[in-house]
Amino acid sequence: MYDNILLPFDGSEGAAEVLHHASELAHWADATIQILYVADTTRDSVTVVGGEAIDVLERKGEDIVEEAAKTLDTLGVPYNTDVIQGNPAPTIADYAERYDQNIVVMPTHGREGISRYLIGSVSEKVVRLSSVPVLTVRMQPDETLNFPYENILIPTDGSAAATHAAEHVLSLASSIDATVHVLSVVEEASLGLDVRSTISAEESEQAATDAVETIASEADAHGVTKTVRHIEHGTPVKEILGCIESNDIDAVGMGTTGKRSTDRILLGSVAEKIVRSAPVPVMTVADST
Repeated sequence: MYDNILLPFDGSEGAAEVLHHASELAHWADATIQILYVADTTRDSVTVVGGEAIDVLERKGEDIVEEAAKTLDTLGVPYNTDVIQGNPAPTIADYAERYDQNIVVMPTHGREGISRYLIGSVSEKVVRLSSVPVLTVRMQPDETLNFPYENILIPTDGSAAATHAAEHVLSLASSIDATVHVLSVVEEASLGLDVRSTISAEESEQAATDAVETIASEADAHGVTKTVRHIEHGTPVKEILGCIESNDIDAVGMGTTGKRSTDRILLGSVAEKIVRSAPVPVMTVADST
């Protein structure tokens, strides 16, 4: 399923943990990891050493990817390394597409390290820009990552983007024999108190049910043997996070609509907020249209 895994790496503690998670994925998939360090050309990193202009970040990057390579040697994972210059988020997204990477694995923050290009908004920008699936991992102190995933959550709003993302996530779930939890949220805040709101509530409930059943049917078609359906009422982010906690979810898979669309993120900004706040890995998959 994955032959090439792109790992943007900055040497931070969080990134080191994700390196191990990516190695587990690579072992399972028999994949090669591409370690990538992007020397951020949007900052002033050039100094003069011995009369020659030396890009300090690029030199540091070479040291960082070398350390990552040593770890992968120990773990027995095949890899390649690269250090390039550029604006980090678009450079990572373009690199993944240009060099036929099947998935990008990256932390959503680092607690230490010389570079902050993997922290916060940059990962979210990669999620928006990448045509390749992105697996983001938000590391917390004393947190562990489990792979293969036993429980995977697929939130859906019934959109084409959600269904497209589900196809990819269901292939993974079937391959690792994971239980798939399918969730759709009926947003109650938008409903009023008049008769029309009652009709709207019924329509919203039916739409959520239809959305869940569509993904559940796809799960059957992909050979997923364990599917759990969830219809919740409230706000999407809160209900998704609640479902993660109450069902021992190991990973979330959801869609984005791609960088050329004005409505780029499934359920508005929900995907970005889940990437930012979920305590488990989140896989985002761009719509191909």
